[in-house]
Amino acid sequence: MNKAKVIKEIQKILDISKVGVLSTSHNHVPNSRYMVFYHDEAVLYTKTDEDSPKVEEVESNPQAHILLGYEETKNKSFLEIRAKVEVINNQETIDWLWETQDKAYFDSKNDPDLTVLKLIPEQIKIMNSDNFDTPEIINMEDI
Repeated sequence: MNKAKVIKEIQKILDISKVGVLSTSHNHVPNSRYMVFYHDEAVLYTKTDEDSPKVEEVESNPQAHILLGYEETKNKSFLEIRAKVEVINNQETIDWLWETQDKAYFDSKNDPDLTVLKLIPEQIKIMNSDNFDTPEIINMEDI
């Protein structure tokens, strides 16, 4: 496996894919929903309401699974991402999301209910890629 090539492919999928599935767990029961994701390198961010059940779920269990890609890619490739989630209310991050990304779901970047989930990948798996014998797995501690 050529790690640099795999990382480049991961970035390509992250660049073109915004809508994906976020799965969390509540009382040991999986809970999945579509979310809009933004990224800085491999770290993902998604906006949510601070009163959303997602916030309670990730505070009780910070492990999440994300599916991203498939429809937007030429070869139906996609990412399976295992990540640790942090709930952040950092105004700098909120400003970045607001200014450089979409403004859906909230009236203002100063909305008191606006919070951000930061998803820090622990493992990323590429599936269905024509460029590799998939799956190709990158463990982030190996980078």
